[in-house]
Amino acid sequence: MTETPRITVERDGHVLRIGFDRPEKRNAADYRLLSELALAYGELENDPELRVGFVFAHGDHFTGGLDLADVAPRIGADGLDIAPDGGINPWQVSGRQLSKPVVIAVQGTCLTLGIELILASDIAVAAESTTFGQIEVARGILPFGGATIRFPRAVGWGNAMRWILTGDSFDAAEAHRIGLVQEVVPDGTQFDRGLELARRVAAQAPLAVQAALANARLAVRDGDAAAEAALQPALVRLASSEDARIGMTAFVTRTEAEFVGR
Repeated sequence: MTETPRITVERDGHVLRIGFDRPEKRNAADYRLLSELALAYGELENDPELRVGFVFAHGDHFTGGLDLADVAPRIGADGLDIAPDGGINPWQVSGRQLSKPVVIAVQGTCLTLGIELILASDIAVAAESTTFGQIEVARGILPFGGATIRFPRAVGWGNAMRWILTGDSFDAAEAHRIGLVQEVVPDGTQFDRGLELARRVAAQAPLAVQAALANARLAVRDGDAAAEAALQPALVRLASSEDARIGMTAFVTRTEAEFVGR
């Protein structure tokens, strides 16, 4: 493609920085942006040297939501498929699942798919002036990136329905109060704080991080009993890893562990 990419992708050690880059449109997501985002998630998943994704946005706004003029005509009889070969649906509602954690930092306007991307991520940081809105019902559609599933689970039924069913906007303080985001930081610092957290996660034993994430997701998807049954086998597998030996040596010698992912 000769056009400027909608998504920037940059390696930062074991972190993959993934940036929305359509600032002239408030980072509204057209089909090309969605496809490029899916390919970036595929790169994160497929490269063993990458341990954590860090999603952010260039410009003043995280996203104004879907570019409906571009996307709506592409909704077919089976819905909307945004993941090309090698890609992973970033909203994790279809296809292959991502096994690695994602940290996200948002600012400015964060509408619809932006909230759903937070819900599909693992740690979220928001600038204090961020404005949120799950406004699909005002456009005659429903949230189809996971909000109907994850929002009630993350913040409670009433808190989720308050915003999903009215389409009203809410601020970062409310997002933090209900648990949609984990930290609210001064404007302009959300990128640095989000990247700091991503690097902190990336410094841990990657097999252990992925195992912990997988077990937590298993509990959510299939229930406590399924997750409980998987705990001991996961522990046995991790205990025999090279990273476990590195972690134990670091503990005994009181040195910083340098994990290798094996």
